Amino acid sequence: MAEQKTIAAAGQITEYIPQRSPIIMVDKLFSLDDNSSTTGLTILPENIFLENGRLHETGIIEHIAQSCALRVGYTCKQQNLPAPVGYIAAVKNMVFTATPAVGDELVTTVKILQEVLDITLAAAEVHSAKGLVAKGEMKIFLNK
Repeated sequence: MAEQKTIAAAGQITEYIPQRSPIIMVDKLFSLDDNSSTTGLTILPENIFLENGRLHETGIIEHIAQSCALRVGYTCKQQNLPAPVGYIAAVKNMVFTATPAVGDELVTTVKILQEVLDITLAAAEVHSAKGLVAKGEMKIFLNK
C-alpha cells in the first residue's frame, strides 16, 4: 500500500477514543470529512485478538467500531466537545475475506449511511496490502 498522510498517529489516538491498552485497535487517522473517514492499524504481536498469529474476526469488528469512535472523537475534539462513548448496537452483512497476520497494516474506510438521534449506521471496508479483508455495516449507539 502507498504511504498515506496521517492526521493522528498512535501516540495521539487515546485523545480521541475511550479505549486503552491492551484493547486499542486503531493507530492512525488518515482522512476525515463529513461523511467518511479512513483509519489504520498495524497488527502487532501483542494484539489480544490474535489467534495463531492472525487477527480473529472479532478483532476486525472491534477495529471497525474503534474506527467509528475515532471519527467521532476527533470531530468532537476539534469542536472542544467531549467525545461520547459509543456501543455496537448491531453488525449486519459482515463478510470476512481474509485473516490478516502480524505485521499487516489494515486501512479502513467508514462511510456514514445514516444518522438519526444518537444512532449512526455506517458501512465499512477493511483492506490490507493483499486486498479486501472485510466489509459490512455497523450500527453504533452514542451515549450522549
